[in-house]
Amino acid sequence: MAFFFQSRSRPSNAQSTARMRVLMVCMGNICRSPTAEGVLRHKLAQAGLADVIEVDSAGTHAYHVGSPPDQRSQQAARKRGYDLSQQRARKVQAQDFQQFDLLLAMDWDNLALLEENCPQDPALRCKLKRLTEFVASTSPHAGAEVVPDPYYGGPAGFEFVLDLVEHACDGLVEHLRQVVGSVGSKP
Repeated sequence: MAFFFQSRSRPSNAQSTARMRVLMVCMGNICRSPTAEGVLRHKLAQAGLADVIEVDSAGTHAYHVGSPPDQRSQQAARKRGYDLSQQRARKVQAQDFQQFDLLLAMDWDNLALLEENCPQDPALRCKLKRLTEFVASTSPHAGAEVVPDPYYGGPAGFEFVLDLVEHACDGLVEHLRQVVGSVGSKP
């Protein structure tokens, strides 16, 4: 599945050389979206794209603003080499629709909330997707529509989220590599 992103000017940020920005979104920004942020950051670094693609995460609700990711998410991620400890929950802001090139919801409900809050500009609305849209057809998770919320379950739920997010991020990295390459090559 191919998505096209136009090159947009970024807010001035002397520390950033990113040409693209990706926002991972779930409900409270303490389980799924911080996991997806951590996994994508790691995979972008491995792919040599960390300096051209920024990743952040946010929630559609303000339940946990300022809180670190859920300890169970951190523990499961740490076992696989992902560090989520520096992340802090925040709520999606109006400017996120302008500043990010891609806003990836973890499920249908959060996608609907993004659509509800996104300005009616088609150029902004086309940025809204589900993370699972990037799972490769050859993946054991092909066909998954959502990243389920593990919050009320046990450890197996957090492991499943990681499995699904890793497969989705593999496909996303390949997509981003193509998009960044089409916007221009790295200096």
